Order: sequence, then structure tokens, then C-alpha cells
Amino acid sequence: MRNHQHKTWIICALSFRGRRVAQWDPNRYTPLFFLDEAVALAAGHRPCAECRHSSYNHYRTLWTQTHGGALYYAKDMDTLLHRERTGSGEQRAVWDSLPDGVFVVTDSGPAVVLGDQLAVWDGQDNIYRDKLSRPRTGTAMVLTPRSTVDILRAGYPVQIAGY
Repeated sequence: MRNHQHKTWIICALSFRGRRVAQWDPNRYTPLFFLDEAVALAAGHRPCAECRHSSYNHYRTLWTQTHGGALYYAKDMDTLLHRERTGSGEQRAVWDSLPDGVFVVTDSGPAVVLGDQLAVWDGQDNIYRDKLSRPRTGTAMVLTPRSTVDILRAGYPVQIAGY
């Protein structure tokens, strides 16, 4: 077993053109299923360029805007996302600077920012269980990769289950 074989971690549509992918086939990727897009983005994934083409284009456009204006291709984004998700550095940010869809560490567990609240994710049952008030001062330990935080801040419309 290994964590990953390559740097391309994508968020796909649950169905696309009637395709089916067998799980655990040797030398083939295995689909993972997340509660929602916010969880997948926090894990370091990005929208698929094929089955989620419009989401990918929007993400890529915002990536270009937040990364110096140069045109980035999927491979370039994957390389930086891979570095961010495997890096050992702690990422902190001021609470007021965090957009909706960013995952943070709380005493109750990982939680997604939702306006003036935090929805705590229950990884065992894969649901948002509790809501907390979002702190107004101080900093948060951020779980979502920095590049994706910037894209969410720039207006990417992240999908959050139940919200």
C-alpha cells in the first residue's frame, strides 16, 4: 500500500457519459468518495478537467489570477498542490481572512468555514455534525492547501453538503 502513485488528485463527477471504473484493479486508479467538494479540496484535490470541465476552467482561471497571472496547466497545478499537501509546514491564517469552504483545526475536530460559523466534520460518519461560532480574533490552523485557500478567497463557488 502507498499514499499515492502520482501528483494528480482530481475531483470527478459521480457519473460521466455512462463510464464505470472498477475499483482496486492493478495499475489503475481507485476512485475515492468525499462528503463534498470542500473536503476534497482540503485533502489537496482539484476539479477534473474532463468530467467537471466548467469547474476546472473556473478553478484554473482563479489559479492564474492568484498565482501571478501566468497561464497554468493541470500538471503545474498538480505539482504545486502536491508540494503543499505533503509539506510539513503549519499554515496559519487570521480568522477574518478565511473564505467559506476552507477547513481548519478546532478542539472539536476538523471544521469547514461557513460564514460566521464552523461546521465540524465527523470523519467516521462522514457528515457535518456540530456547528461552532467562528472566532472573531486570533488565527486558525488551516488544513486546506494554501493555493486552494487563495482560489476560494478569489470566489470559487465550493460545494458544501447541506449548505
